[in-house]
Amino acid sequence: MFLGTFQPRLDEKARLILPARLREEAARVDGTERLVITKGQEHCLTVWPAVRFAELAERIRALPAANGLTSPKAVRDHLRVLYASASEQGVDKQGRITLPAHLRDYAGLERDVTVIGADTHFEIWDAGRWREYLDAREPAFADLTEEVAAQLAGDRPD
Repeated sequence: MFLGTFQPRLDEKARLILPARLREEAARVDGTERLVITKGQEHCLTVWPAVRFAELAERIRALPAANGLTSPKAVRDHLRVLYASASEQGVDKQGRITLPAHLRDYAGLERDVTVIGADTHFEIWDAGRWREYLDAREPAFADLTEEVAAQLAGDRPD
């Protein structure tokens, strides 16, 4: 499981030193240091161990048959953007990955970034954009926590 918040910086060659805990978890999950970086929601980048990215794509492809709520066209559209923007990267000997220009542009990444664990993957945010996102959502966190806890206990919130 990917956990935590980290504040690394991109170097002059658009490389990011991955926090050791994230590198170790990725290697544990995949058995390699192959990562897939792609566009995420709210203009961040999502980084998946290659095996988990393949599992994600399989689950997305199965959506229309599984629940009938997502149209085949919506799935195709999502997968096209997901695959077209994806870049498979290896981790170098210094623990760095290179972030391709088209992905840096999408996420607005220049130098200061925030890397957050997000359970099955991790995300790379522009540091300022992450602060704005967190500032906007943190006030409701306590209420959401109570609602989630009630759902886990099998109760319905009032």
